[in-house]
Amino acid sequence: MPDRPSPIRPWEAVEAAIKYDCRLFSIRERRARSPRTGELHDFWVIESCDWVNVIPITPDGDVVMVRQYRHGISESTLEVPGGMVDPEDESPLEAARRELQEETGYASDEVTPLGWIHPNPATQNNRCYTFLARGAERRYDVRFEGTEETEVVLVPLAEIPELIQNGRISHALVVVAFHRLLLAEGDVRSLWSGARGKS
Repeated sequence: MPDRPSPIRPWEAVEAAIKYDCRLFSIRERRARSPRTGELHDFWVIESCDWVNVIPITPDGDVVMVRQYRHGISESTLEVPGGMVDPEDESPLEAARRELQEETGYASDEVTPLGWIHPNPATQNNRCYTFLARGAERRYDVRFEGTEETEVVLVPLAEIPELIQNGRISHALVVVAFHRLLLAEGDVRSLWSGARGKS
């Protein structure tokens, strides 16, 4: 897509105020002026810290995943480990390493970034960073914090596309994480073969 000037102009922010604040996010009411009509409109923005997802792959070519209960849908989901970038984390990479260890007990000496996305730019201001952890090995005990409880599940990488296709993996950010992996590697089957070759 060639670069060209965009006809979309930014809206002028007139005023903004936090209307609700909790541990996970805050909701800011923002009044802005339309650059096209000059009229004022109210918008609500969910402000949150950034998030991370990690795709850990063992030397045998398995993805280290977690099953956990999600209250939004009142069901358990199959996901890759991930979570929030805490204030004490020096970077999303550090947060990714921490979440991998806390949720699964696994660790990797080769954690590389696959990119980031805006989870929902219509209403949210944060980013979600995805990382690939090659050669992941079980080194620690799983640590549950607060209400968190996970079950570690090893899934062959070659089965991931089918699990996405049939809805067994339904978390949108997890699907995007595997899409990022596909873009980075070109063919996940070659990645799986490479991982098996290192065992």
